[in-house]
Amino acid sequence: MLFREKLQDELAQKNTDFQLHLREQSRELEFYLATLAELEQTPVAEIDRGFAEIENIGALPAGELEKQGSFRFPFAHSWQNHEQARAWAFDVLADRTTFAVDGSQIYIEKETSLPIGAIQIGWFENPHNAERSYEKNARFRILSPKELLENQGEPINPETRVGEERFHAEAAKVGEFLTRKNGWRERGEKMPLAFFDGTLLVSFSLPQTKLQTSFVRAMVDLVRHSREMQVPMIGYIDRSFARDLISLLCNFGSVSAENRTLYDASMLHRTANGFEKVSKSWGDRTCFCYSKRRGLSAFTDAETGRPLVGFSYLQTTADSSPARLDIPAWIYEQGLLDELLDVVRAECVIGLGYPYALETADQTALISMQDREVFFRALQEFATREKLDFSVTRKQASKGRRR
Repeated sequence: MLFREKLQDELAQKNTDFQLHLREQSRELEFYLATLAELEQTPVAEIDRGFAEIENIGALPAGELEKQGSFRFPFAHSWQNHEQARAWAFDVLADRTTFAVDGSQIYIEKETSLPIGAIQIGWFENPHNAERSYEKNARFRILSPKELLENQGEPINPETRVGEERFHAEAAKVGEFLTRKNGWRERGEKMPLAFFDGTLLVSFSLPQTKLQTSFVRAMVDLVRHSREMQVPMIGYIDRSFARDLISLLCNFGSVSAENRTLYDASMLHRTANGFEKVSKSWGDRTCFCYSKRRGLSAFTDAETGRPLVGFSYLQTTADSSPARLDIPAWIYEQGLLDELLDVVRAECVIGLGYPYALETADQTALISMQDREVFFRALQEFATREKLDFSVTRKQASKGRRR
């Protein structure tokens, strides 16, 4: 249990640290916002020429920055109440298919006498049409000790192996949707959209292990598949700690990006002396930027030399920092970005600040504590029936009773 008096004493002792940190952030913020104001007045071609050879520039603004003259793109609509907002959202989503996938996992080793894993992938496909049914379903798979421990090209922690299977299963499910929706224009359908829970920009420092390479390759293939099928997808990061814009502004201002304390999302949603928030009101978004961060060479198009993925920040709540959307670059280049962002906004209206499709997929995929207990009991019953030397530890049983 937590002792309140001890907590209060610790907070009082750390008060000076908190104050110093906030003052440093305030100084940083003024620099970033002043530098951003200069960047907004700089021709995009000049930015490209100046930073083309820098590997870790973080981000390169797209041409729309020059047309807008501002990093902030205000949302065009406003409403008097949530009923009006929902009416707008229903109009955007009507007869449009959205899809989301999420996953959860179990790995047990200390609790049992055998290493065993399991993954559950949940998905939600909604045609937003009263005459057509939605699909909300899940796929469950157990990973046996053999699958976790044998046939490894390199040493892999079994729990990491479970995470790998979950990641690839989620990516594969999105890929199935992209394939099915190929030809939506020819069929006269509204633009569909697939949500992936998390970043599209999977990156690791070099040299990469075979496991890490498999993660990168799966996501690069999925982004390319989206472009080939001409079906949009996004990676949705509700709370992003990326510093791609911070890196861009530091390079533009010729200062070091090391030891910086702010993140892109927090920088965009804070005010400083003489500057207002970049992400000011609900529905506002930032300029589309191409991602150019160290470790993302696999996400570079071989023909054009341009990044395959970019991003924009979208204000999906009134008070919190904006969400980051990782977006395949072809979507911006083919003029589908505004429509895509309206779909995301509409999903967030229905989901009260978070995409309803992702929320539903998450609930479908969730393995709760109660589910874990069911899982343990099923394993015990299976082991007893098949006369296997398998048991759950007393510690696990005790935790189950006390929590």
